[in-house]
Parts: sequence; structure tokens; C-alpha cells
Amino acid sequence: MENKQEQEVIISVEHVGMQFRMSNDRISSIKEMVTQMLRGKLKYNEFWALKDVSFQVHRGEVVGIIGRNGAGKSTILKIISGILKPTCGTVKRGGNIVPMLELGSGFDYDLTGRENIFLNGAILGYSKEFLMGKYDEILAFSELGEFIEMPIRNYSSGMLMRLAFSIATVVNPEILIVDEILAVGDENFQRKSRARMMELMSGGTTVLFVSHNMDQIREMCNRVVWLESGVVHLEGETAKVCDAYRI
Repeated sequence: MENKQEQEVIISVEHVGMQFRMSNDRISSIKEMVTQMLRGKLKYNEFWALKDVSFQVHRGEVVGIIGRNGAGKSTILKIISGILKPTCGTVKRGGNIVPMLELGSGFDYDLTGRENIFLNGAILGYSKEFLMGKYDEILAFSELGEFIEMPIRNYSSGMLMRLAFSIATVVNPEILIVDEILAVGDENFQRKSRARMMELMSGGTTVLFVSHNMDQIREMCNRVVWLESGVVHLEGETAKVCDAYRI
């Protein structure tokens, strides 16, 4: 008999649809767009990025989401994270979420790395006292050393990602939303970030994981949801879904 914890549903996606409206006109300025809107002449194409998507995730599971570019993978992660509101359907969440989708999106480029630890940490919901207690750990993991006192506008993209990843993974969240995060930084840091991800997963964190790397999906996921053109094409045991996707 399966453990009760494994049976507990922590994420429930029910009949979710997401529609985007895209302008059908070639607009060259905001003024022109407003003028066309006021005249009622602005034409739109309606595009459904997701159509009637339903699945559940149980506490402690690592669920992979696969599909080709444009299948709706990043859109469903943003909806589950609360970044986007679906056009229809509902999402129920049973725990605190750390979405690692757009790492460093809350950074202020005029502030130093140290100051951004407290800024970005606050955006993620961490208290100042907590971040002060974790500061040395974040700094050590990021490998930024004395660069932590420099304004981050001087950072390389790799340095920015290392700092953002170090802040985002400093605690053990109940739900972790991951979009191709294991491509962060150089080869050495990728190995370290992957080890950190494995540590979180083995510690009982529920993970939703999008990747185009089928080897990572096979190794890390208990179950896989395959999205195709905005709908759930197949859902089930990892090897079965990955084999069907490859074919």
C-alpha cells in the first residue's frame, strides 16, 4: 500500500485554458495602437496556448513536463506559479511555491550583489533575519567572492544566474517549479546546481520540471506529462511517456 503522503494531491490543474490575443495589424507606435483601439479598428488573432489541460501532482513527486517548442510548457508553469491567470479552469496549490522560471527577474542592476540578495530574497518571501542567517551560505554557493560588493550591472550573465540560483534554492520549498534551470553557469556550477536540485528532490520537495533533455527527465522524474499543441497528449510513467515521445 502506498504511503499516505504520496497520495496527497499538492497541485491540481483542472480544465485549464489560456488564450492570448495578438494584434493582426502592423502597428508602429503606441499612439497608432491607441488610435486604432478608439476607432474600434484594431484586429486581433485569438491563440489558445493551452486547451482543457488537467493533471494532478502528489506531494513528494518529481513530475516532468515535456513537449516541443510552443507546446505550452512554460505557460502552464507560469499559471501554476500564479504569474499568469488562466482564461478558464482552476489551479489548486497545497504548499508554498518557489518558481525558478525567470531567475533574477527581481534584481536591481544598480545595487550590489549583496543588496540584491536581500531584495530578491524578500520578493521570494524570505525575511531579512532569515536571509542574514543564510547570507554566508548563499555567497559561498554562488562563488562570487569579492564581486558580491559590485553593482550587478557589471556581472556577466553567468554570474547573475549563479547568484539568482543560490538565492532561490537556499531553503527547502514545498513546491519547486523549474524551467531548464540546470543549464545555469559554467560546467562546474552546472554540476553543483544539479547536485543541489537532487538534494531538494530527495528531501521531499515536490518538483515540476520542464526540460528538453530526455536523459534528465528519465533520471529525475517519477512521472511525465507530455503537452502537444496546448493539450495533454500523454501522461504516465516516465519511461513509457519518454519512449512514446522519442518515437
